[in-house]
Amino acid sequence: MYQKLDILITEESIRRRVKELGEKISSDYRGREILAIGILKGAWIFMSDLVRNIKIPVMCDFIGVSSYGDGAVSSERVKLISDIRIPVNGKDVLLIDDIIDTGFSIKFVKYYLESKNPASIKLCVLLDKQSRRKVDIHADYAGFTIPDRFVVGYGLDYAEKYRNLPYIAAVK
Repeated sequence: MYQKLDILITEESIRRRVKELGEKISSDYRGREILAIGILKGAWIFMSDLVRNIKIPVMCDFIGVSSYGDGAVSSERVKLISDIRIPVNGKDVLLIDDIIDTGFSIKFVKYYLESKNPASIKLCVLLDKQSRRKVDIHADYAGFTIPDRFVVGYGLDYAEKYRNLPYIAAVK
């Protein structure tokens, strides 16, 4: 049984915004091919919907990192769990994540990928929780800015639960 949840962003709002992000990315990268790299596990649902809305050639890969474990608060120590398989050297990389919170995980991954000499790297996130940022990192593309609440759904989890919800909700 799930805990009580407050729905913050509806399924329809997500669908509309993901389509807009796909159109913007397609326009910005017109005439080029991108390598979309999703950060596991939270980004996989967002990434699958996003790449279906991108109308230029896209290659897809994933990278796995962890800083939360089973908790609700980042440990600020980021571990690489699984690496990408497609070389990024000379490619236009679109790094995709579910949320920027403190920024530790996404900054770790961005620096890691930059060390592999991509032609460019931009960041796309579904959720931006700016009030909790502890490092200097900003999304080039962001779906929604959210308040400082612990959120689940649409790929985001709490102890591996709630990822399957089609909306974003705050745990009460």
